[in-house]
Amino acid sequence: MAGKKSENNGAKGWLYLLPALLFLGAFMVYPLFDVFVYSFEEGYHSASQTYFGTGFYNYSYVLHDPYFLQAVKNTLILVMITVPLSTGIALLISVGLNSITPLRNLFQTIYFLPYVTNTLAVGLVFMILFQKTAYSDGLINLLITWFGGSAVDFIDGPYWAKMFVLCFYTIWVVMPFKILILTSALASVNQEYYNAARVDGTSRGRIFRRITLPMISPMIFYLIITGFIGAFKAYSDVVALFGTNLNAAEMNTIVGYVYDMLYGDSGGYPSYASAAAILLFFIVLTITCINLLISKKNVHYS
Repeated sequence: MAGKKSENNGAKGWLYLLPALLFLGAFMVYPLFDVFVYSFEEGYHSASQTYFGTGFYNYSYVLHDPYFLQAVKNTLILVMITVPLSTGIALLISVGLNSITPLRNLFQTIYFLPYVTNTLAVGLVFMILFQKTAYSDGLINLLITWFGGSAVDFIDGPYWAKMFVLCFYTIWVVMPFKILILTSALASVNQEYYNAARVDGTSRGRIFRRITLPMISPMIFYLIITGFIGAFKAYSDVVALFGTNLNAAEMNTIVGYVYDMLYGDSGGYPSYASAAAILLFFIVLTITCINLLISKKNVHYS
């Protein structure tokens, strides 16, 4: 009787999961499989849905395309700069917020405002702040010249200036979410650890290194993983700053390259777009696996 009841419960469980499984299968598993198949179909024509062969030509074309190589370079620079910096700055701000009681909720709300603001709207504001026009050099350039420097065109100027704006903007946009997560993680740390450390006369720096960091390391690791994935998917932020012709601006990303191959001026090549998407998938998968291996030694789950 007990075995029959267990079987009924198992059937009910699968029945409850069925809608989610169908949704994931239709909108995630099947498209991924379809993209993988497209990436090997050479000369695929969208209208007739025909192709003249299969092989690795699409991957070879993409890997030798200077626009794709530029997109990979931009994406890797963006990832390597913004993820560590945004996580570190968010951690410092969260520790500061956790140490003050007056107006803590007000400061948390102020820091969280960029996260609920439209991305394109924020990008336009940044463009106005940094872009040189016929009428003004922009607020940032006014500050630079006020301190004795020379004005720089951050939007249409040199590559390093455009990358600086993109990294600055990305850090500013993603930091509120990280501050929210880390502030919650700090609030959940058992205060008895801190009280015992203070009784022993432990310094604040040692308390932070030996107690705070290990206790919130799972959240830090979570933010690093999601930060890497989010930075690799960057596209709308770049469009908001530099417009839609990202290849001309030398500021395209891998996701932007995939979009251009599908719908942009050089669009109509789903096979090339699929190959680039699969390459992006394996890049993200590789970095995620590396982070998982590193986390086994550095992340402490209580």
